Amino acid sequence: MFQKKLSSVLGTTFQYKMTGWKYSVGVRFLLFLFLTLLFYFSLASHLVPEKYNIQVGLPSDKQILAPAQVANNKATLKAQEQAAERVQPIFTIIPLRNQDITEQMINRIENLNQDDAISFTEKVGIYRTAIPDIHHQYITEFMNSNRSNFTSKLLEEMRSKVSEQEYRIPEETYIKVARLTADDIAQIKPVARDIVTKLMNDQITDAETVRAKVAELVNTSSLNKRAQREVVQELARFSLTPNKFFDEDKTRDAKVQARENTQTIFIKQGDIVVHKGEIITQETYQLLDELELLKNEVNYWPQFGVLILSILLSLVLFMFIRQSGGGNFKFHNAQLLMLVLIFFLNIIAMQIVSLAQTKEVPYIGFIAPVAMGVMLVTLLLDLSLAFICAFIFSVMSSVIFNVGQGQIFDFQFGFVTAVVSFASVFAIHRASQRSTILKAGIMICLFGALTVAMLTMLNGDSFAQKDVLYAIGFAFASGLLTAVLVIGLMPFFEVTFGILSALKLVELSNPNHPLLRKLLTETPGTYHHSVMVGNLSEAAAESIGANGLLCRVGSFYHDIGKTKRPSYFIENQTNIENPHDSIDPKLSKSIITAHPRDGVEMLKDYKIPKPIRDIAEQHHGTTFLKFFYYKALKQAEEQGIEPDFTEDDYRYPGPKAQSKESAIVGISDCVEAAVRSLRNPTVDQIETLISKIVKDRLDDQQYNECDLTMKELDTVAHSLKETVMGIFHSRIEYPEDVKAKTKS
Repeated sequence: MFQKKLSSVLGTTFQYKMTGWKYSVGVRFLLFLFLTLLFYFSLASHLVPEKYNIQVGLPSDKQILAPAQVANNKATLKAQEQAAERVQPIFTIIPLRNQDITEQMINRIENLNQDDAISFTEKVGIYRTAIPDIHHQYITEFMNSNRSNFTSKLLEEMRSKVSEQEYRIPEETYIKVARLTADDIAQIKPVARDIVTKLMNDQITDAETVRAKVAELVNTSSLNKRAQREVVQELARFSLTPNKFFDEDKTRDAKVQARENTQTIFIKQGDIVVHKGEIITQETYQLLDELELLKNEVNYWPQFGVLILSILLSLVLFMFIRQSGGGNFKFHNAQLLMLVLIFFLNIIAMQIVSLAQTKEVPYIGFIAPVAMGVMLVTLLLDLSLAFICAFIFSVMSSVIFNVGQGQIFDFQFGFVTAVVSFASVFAIHRASQRSTILKAGIMICLFGALTVAMLTMLNGDSFAQKDVLYAIGFAFASGLLTAVLVIGLMPFFEVTFGILSALKLVELSNPNHPLLRKLLTETPGTYHHSVMVGNLSEAAAESIGANGLLCRVGSFYHDIGKTKRPSYFIENQTNIENPHDSIDPKLSKSIITAHPRDGVEMLKDYKIPKPIRDIAEQHHGTTFLKFFYYKALKQAEEQGIEPDFTEDDYRYPGPKAQSKESAIVGISDCVEAAVRSLRNPTVDQIETLISKIVKDRLDDQQYNECDLTMKELDTVAHSLKETVMGIFHSRIEYPEDVKAKTKS
């Protein structure tokens, strides 16, 4: 077996001890403890409302907030009374035909004045009673005939106001009336009627105000005699009455309507019900009882239930991460911290949306960006872990967005969360561009809206209902909100935790990147070498669970520093002499060892992320430049002088590899260059060469500062052998196979 042979070639044992907070068990425990507490406090506020030991007449030792929205009956009643008081008195116009009163009075005068059997004195006496009686009789008959049209209270109000504002005709007017001739009466009749008709067309609440206009109208009339004008003026004034009256019933109904239209005042969730130190009144005590905030008996079972649920959710994450790592922990603590932060942000977003959610508008919960955390886990951590997170977020959303009574979970919200979370994972797990996040957001929009519509159909609701349309609209908007938040948070996580997402790595691997184009055009040999190293390192990294994509992209840039002096590196020396043959070994050493540093400076100028710069800087570590060292020794010997340098002067400046990826790229770089130097490599030669490279670097303590284990080194070496055999298949000789063919 190749692994056994490598172990025998190495001849030593290597035990790497992982140190630092990233691998501390205590830090890992604290992270999961924090996650459990996060689950507990997020769920407890929805499942376990706090109870208070309150007594009437005593001050409260705590500030009490409303755990849910409840109607404030006292404030609502006060608002209703204020609304009723703001209602203005309502007046109703009664269409009195007062011109009929005028006409009846003049007809009575006409008939009585023509009767010569009645003396003048008797006529005056008759007018004193007859004229007022005509007025009273008309009002009485009008009330009797209109009892079905107007309320009795309004008619009584009319009688009262008419009687109250009745005009008193002067005594001398009755004398003037008795002296009117038939011609006088014929002339005053149409004038009086027209004046009364015109003035009664207005809305009259105060008859006296209107009567003041009579004199002017009379003076502008066609009457020439003074007596005629005076009689018409008095009769018209007497005929005029109010026609707009206070309607008690309508006013009362308007006040009732104002009270009914007054919106109920609610004590909203989170509002202060009782201030600290406030004396508890009976009314406040009843309100607390309505809110179910009184501690009638001690019951800790709900708290224990929430705690167990929180532990179970954390345990699901713990066991999955542990098992997916093959018995060891798959992620180090920095990645676990990022996972906890993702959970924190997603739960905070859900809690913020839940604050706006009420029993009347529960559909607001559909706008929550519940898939944000799952998308971030997919992009930044692991695809499989994202499915577990989707399950946990579904459970939590069914609790956080539950506004119903008598149930712990609202699985409508949980089901919608599960659908959009799985849809986002499938849409984004192969993301290669930032625009993929927006496409995933659109998928969330469609699947979220479709799921809410399906739930609506199952509930038997009509799509014409406004609430249903709102629910579908909010579910659709959730996808866009999720995409915006993920796009905004990605750079934060990449910079804060120093990681490269797959999206960023794919973008950097584009051959059109300025640095890669520079590498291709100025150093084609180095470019080809970098591509080959990328193939080798990616396969090797994936064999031990490291970041293969990071190794590939890091390999593309690891020798970018060679573009400063391309002709001094052998892969670029096509049809030219090797310049190192004619320069001092110290200068050659300086040129060769400068390319990692030069590469880092170039990468910084182009703002290439630190993990890739680290690979460029660390891929040679502090390895020894044997060729130039021995060349310098030989020159010193030939010159007969004592060497003024040591082996340390002919080493790369480092630092040594700080990560698995840097170490793997360094091994792959050396293996590719070594195998390329073989003319007709065989399997044994490749196997021995790879083993020797790994052993030399191990003996040189190049892996002391990274977390590669002995077993992983063995796996990397085996992967490199398999990949090299695939790449150089046509050049590798297989002695046993050739011999077998010869015999046949």
